[in-house]
Amino acid sequence: MLLIMGKDLRQRVRDRSLFLLAIVVPFGLATIFSLVFRGVDAQDTATFAVADHDRGQIATAFIEQVLRPLERNGVIRLRTAATEQEVRAVIERGDADAAYVIPAGFSRAVLSGQGTTIHVIGNVDAQIGSFVARSVAESFAAEIRYVQVALAAKGGGTPEEAARVPAPVTVEDLGAERRQLSLAEGFAAGMAVFFLFFTVQFGFSSILDERRDGTLSRLLAAPVPRVAIALAKLLSGIVVGFVAMAVLVAAAALLLGAQWGHPVGVSLLIVAGVLAATGVMALVATVATTAEQAGNIQAVVAVLLGLLGGVFIPIQQMGGAFAVLSLVTPHRWFLQGLSDLHGGNAPVLAPAPTLALLGFAAVTTGIALLRSGRMLRP
Repeated sequence: MLLIMGKDLRQRVRDRSLFLLAIVVPFGLATIFSLVFRGVDAQDTATFAVADHDRGQIATAFIEQVLRPLERNGVIRLRTAATEQEVRAVIERGDADAAYVIPAGFSRAVLSGQGTTIHVIGNVDAQIGSFVARSVAESFAAEIRYVQVALAAKGGGTPEEAARVPAPVTVEDLGAERRQLSLAEGFAAGMAVFFLFFTVQFGFSSILDERRDGTLSRLLAAPVPRVAIALAKLLSGIVVGFVAMAVLVAAAALLLGAQWGHPVGVSLLIVAGVLAATGVMALVATVATTAEQAGNIQAVVAVLLGLLGGVFIPIQQMGGAFAVLSLVTPHRWFLQGLSDLHGGNAPVLAPAPTLALLGFAAVTTGIALLRSGRMLRP
């Protein structure tokens, strides 16, 4: 089995078209798409301006305990202004999405239980940023209101006591980063898994090449079990597919800045994806009677699965029926697995996508081996 596999691998290494199809073309396309669509999925950071006319305890708390942490976490950019007129000029120039104006006497009014207002000035051309700015201010106002009610219920209190009143509800964001691939990562992963099906198709279908060239008769005449021949062909496709995927993933990380997640989870996902692709292409090859026919059918199946699997059109943009159909494609599960592994708080493994790909591999490879008898004849 190893001798047959080694012979097939030596033949593939001498075939330069394999390197083009397995590595150069998918990486080249991923690079071109990434350059064309660079910045499309970038998340712009909102810029907020603030003019503090109060300089009091509560106003300082709003700036230092609410706005500054958002700035440190990269959610917003904060700039200060001396007057309301300066703030409005910044908004009119489009240099800020929204601005806060804290009036004089703001802290004194809050501590004495009187009504007061934080003015939020929004940019009409930045509605999302304006909405975020208003939501932040409303959240701060709601917390102040809670403190006032708590102090009133206990018969009043000092500012020091107000500072010790706990917030009624705290929110902890456990999803600091999106579980979603960037465009560069999405294109690199999509092209890799798409061309993987073309790369591994040369393995099992080479049985038909052997029969056409007359070498299959020699193999069958030798004391070699037929299952060993079939497994050798499968292994040759698996080895080529795994090497191609490893090179593409490493190249995308080094040259395109792709971040794939934990190496263990990514490696297992790649192995499962290569096994699934090999099984699917082997099963398709058993339908054909000649090498040319096998190549044509495999190409049609590879393109169709790629279209349904979200390689060219993201699953999020597909309709409900297409989203359901994508579940029967290895491409969908491979891309989903990479998305699950993406982000700072992502898990080490992507169990559901990995198991789904292994399920594809087990079913299709098993059926292909059962049907291989019709191919292994002189």
